[in-house]
Amino acid sequence: QVQIEESGGGSVQPGGSLRLTCKVTTTIYPIRSVNWFRQAPGEKRVLVAYITREDATHYRESVEGRFTISRENTINTVHLDMKSLKPEDTAVYYCNPVEEVGWGAQRRDVDYWGKGTLVTVSS
Repeated sequence: QVQIEESGGGSVQPGGSLRLTCKVTTTIYPIRSVNWFRQAPGEKRVLVAYITREDATHYRESVEGRFTISRENTINTVHLDMKSLKPEDTAVYYCNPVEEVGWGAQRRDVDYWGKGTLVTVSS
């Protein structure tokens, strides 16, 4: 079982900054990677950034250079630092940890989703 705690959403003016945090509690299997998705009203959920336990990172083109994803000592705590925020960044942001379940040839990925945290960028 995996438990997810998201925090850090809120309202900021354009140009402002926010930090989102995702804390993942696991019992047996390790977390392989953590993704942050976002969903704006009336739009599809899209990938914003991800980080793997090997520290590989990836960003959506529209946030490249403004957002930074990082982890603490383990990938069970991941931050998404967002700066120079724009109104188009307004969305519900979801943490999506990927658990690596099983052993050897039986190993497979299992996705979990947080409840989401709202980020509003408005003047």
